[in-house]
Amino acid sequence: MITIASPLTGWVTPLEDVPDPVFAERMLGDGIAVDPVDGRLVAPATGVVSSIHSAGHAVTLELDCGPILLIHIGLDTVSLAGQGFSPAVTDGQRVAGGQTLIDFDLDLLAQRARSLVTPVIVTNSDAFRIASRAEEGPINAGEPLLTLEAVKPPAAAAPATYPTESRSLRLLLAHGLHARPAARLSKLAAEYDAQAEIVAEAGRAAPLRSPVAMLGLGLRHGANVTVRAGGSQAKEAVTAIAELLDSGMGELLPVALEGAVAPLLDSPSELRGITAVAGMAIGPAWHLKQQDFSVEELASDPDAERRTLTTALSHVEGALEKEVQDDRSGAIAAAHLAMLSDPLLEEAAARMISSGKSAAFAWREAIRQLSAPLRASNDPRFAERLDDLIDLERRALMEMTDGHGDVPKPPAGSILIAETLYPSQLKNAVDSGIAGIATAAGGATSHAAIIAASLGIPMLVGLGDAVVRIADRTPLIIRDDRLVVASDESELDRARKEAERADARRQAARACAHDLGATADGTRIEVFANLGSVSDAELAVSEGAEGCGLLRTEFLFLDRISPPGEEEQRDAYQRIADALGHRPLFVRTLDIGADKPAPWLPLQAEDNPALGLRGIRLQLARPELLETQFRALLGVRTVRPLRIMLPMVAALDDLLRARAILERVATELNAAPPDLGIMVETPAAALLADALAKEAAFFSIGTNDLSQYVLARDRTNPAVSSGLHSLDPAVLRLIDRTVRGAKVHGRMTGVCGGLAALPEAIPILIGLGITELSVPSAAIAETKAIVRSFDLERCRELATNCLDAPDAASVRALVSPFLEQLP
Repeated sequence: MITIASPLTGWVTPLEDVPDPVFAERMLGDGIAVDPVDGRLVAPATGVVSSIHSAGHAVTLELDCGPILLIHIGLDTVSLAGQGFSPAVTDGQRVAGGQTLIDFDLDLLAQRARSLVTPVIVTNSDAFRIASRAEEGPINAGEPLLTLEAVKPPAAAAPATYPTESRSLRLLLAHGLHARPAARLSKLAAEYDAQAEIVAEAGRAAPLRSPVAMLGLGLRHGANVTVRAGGSQAKEAVTAIAELLDSGMGELLPVALEGAVAPLLDSPSELRGITAVAGMAIGPAWHLKQQDFSVEELASDPDAERRTLTTALSHVEGALEKEVQDDRSGAIAAAHLAMLSDPLLEEAAARMISSGKSAAFAWREAIRQLSAPLRASNDPRFAERLDDLIDLERRALMEMTDGHGDVPKPPAGSILIAETLYPSQLKNAVDSGIAGIATAAGGATSHAAIIAASLGIPMLVGLGDAVVRIADRTPLIIRDDRLVVASDESELDRARKEAERADARRQAARACAHDLGATADGTRIEVFANLGSVSDAELAVSEGAEGCGLLRTEFLFLDRISPPGEEEQRDAYQRIADALGHRPLFVRTLDIGADKPAPWLPLQAEDNPALGLRGIRLQLARPELLETQFRALLGVRTVRPLRIMLPMVAALDDLLRARAILERVATELNAAPPDLGIMVETPAAALLADALAKEAAFFSIGTNDLSQYVLARDRTNPAVSSGLHSLDPAVLRLIDRTVRGAKVHGRMTGVCGGLAALPEAIPILIGLGITELSVPSAAIAETKAIVRSFDLERCRELATNCLDAPDAASVRALVSPFLEQLP
């Protein structure tokens, strides 16, 4: 028997649970996986490094005892092109068990990689069989992971002689020949009665039946290779393999022609990202430098280390308690306080200190152990919650190390550039009066984005690595979803004048913000606010909101270790209703899942969460959540009847099942059930609007989700979101279909998605028959001003023309003359 030690400290995971079929289906061989909690990969036994991939994310080891292991750090990490990886060994080097092979940046990978789970594969499974595996759970590097036993290979048959077929080509794989394409090539080659191999320029060859041998060739993008084979199906095998290589396997990157000039990536002139906070900003770039913390692992006095940790956490707790009083970010500080007092975190740190670790090291490792489930998720949106734990790690380490000195502050009026921005860093920067924020990573629903929105600071996220290459003091413009490098002073002047005109319009609109919304010919258009807290409600009333068209109840359910009970929910809803007074209140039931994960509700990892268990699907799968929320809402006292709407409805059965629960709860409480409507966010709901309107009391269209589903573009993915245009005629036609279906049964249709606050969209929506617009509080005054600028007949004519337009650009061209008439 041969014992293979774990190359990582982390959490043992069965190979079949790895969210990648190449590994889960054992295309590269049998094995196991470890979800790491520190950034060091060590040799599991003595042997030779067969190959280190050029991206630094994978290593193949030929152990002295015979097994050949492939260790692949994370999933889809080849696309990082080496970022975050620091190989400590080279090809052909002998290594001892426990010797460091690769250091990697755990925080960076957690935010950039699809998953950190690391498969450990026995690639020569014809010679070695796995006799036993470590049980699922925690494991330290060096502890037993696998037990192998040698297998006597079958006697080889005498090879038949066949003519050799071959074909030469250029490798178009963007990241070269790495594990996933190697596995696909091997699987394809096995389908033919042929002995196939791939040959590099230097004559080195690898059989296609061996993915590991192919990895050992180190083939990069653009390499000249030859596919050759012998056997009864050699010609068919070569043709199929070459075609698969030519296809790029989803990673196609054409090879540049000789003499062609490559684009200059060091100086981007324009970058597209995801709008976290809408608005325009102009200012010089200023880079936020992430602080490095020097942490010693070992300490000789556990009592002193306990005191150090206690003092540091006490200081962080004191600072957070002060921040809780801040109306803008108090809820976020409260969530951080709850995390700080997590008993599992405290226990993990205490255990490590008792074992001889320093306070700083123990705190850092405790945080990373607690965040392991978030790191393991294949949903990048969980990284937004991971940021909160990393921020707590940073704040405490600043107290315990030499990182607590003066933190540089950005100049007033600058645009802050960062790879990732944590809430405490943003709070430190906003006092300087920054104009805007642009980050390489991050999400639109991160806590940093929430704080920026409360302060009205325009923010773009997901801009990619190019943003951090922009030099300090470079003049920048944030406009819509773009970060523009100003080419000259005249471009800056134009941007400043545009900003001045927009500010003048805002001031004029605010003077009439409390007037009722109506078109120039008197058609009533209600302008409501989208809310997510009591403070939001108070702000909306002060800004002139005529009611709440969307209360996002998720604010009560996120960033906590257990869901709120009936009484807590009722109290929160009542305070919002009291703040609104006589104004209408439309409440959306709990919409979590996808981009809104809740720590207390563990959900199975989904390859496509936006199409998974979320919204009404989750509520009906966990009906106790929906029932408790209905009970809380039925207890709210309002001047105007409260209305409830269900998220993500796609079928009539969704509505009927939820309504049955509402009616049963209302009967038990001896209360009248309120109007129950639906959010129209799926194409199915829009297309079935006439049937749904028979049962739904009203419709509210969520254009953000509706647009991404109609156009098949993930709105959180910057690689495709730039093409996500809610003014696309396909989206507008579904809105039209929804309004027409609602009118069949006399139902009202409103819009509460981002389209409602888009100036270009407002006259179109009015023309389509929308009678209620629900927008962010900051947009209420301007939305009312735009509504007052048009009459209904002109809006109808415009909407009809837009429905016949071929694309979003044509729609914008049609509406442009309307906008030019705005004061």
